[in-house]
Amino acid sequence: MLRKILLPFWRRSEINAAEYLRSQGYRVIASGYRVQQGEVDLIAWDGEVLVFVEVKSRQNQDEPEAAVGATKRRRVIRAAKAYIARYKLQDKTHRFDIVAVNQAKKGGPTYRLLRDAFRPQ
Repeated sequence: MLRKILLPFWRRSEINAAEYLRSQGYRVIASGYRVQQGEVDLIAWDGEVLVFVEVKSRQNQDEPEAAVGATKRRRVIRAAKAYIARYKLQDKTHRFDIVAVNQAKKGGPTYRLLRDAFRPQ
């Protein structure tokens, strides 16, 4: 007998965001990359550009990306730097995107991709 496993809303949003990115031509290579300095939800290639993606999801909120504040950006950037160093990707162009997921009570989720959403200071 198979049981349906219910995932938390945030995890479902990350899985669905990865599928959304694939539909946009990205090649997703990692999810949930965590180091002591921070974490990145998704890592993907967009052509020759390495992309670190923060997924922000909200139920009934217009702009989930507004929740990606300075502290969160710093944690993502630190994790990205660790990833780049670990895999010796210093010669690759990279950027930081956000996938904003809105889940209304009725209907399915909507996705908004913000390319180059933030940069290291």
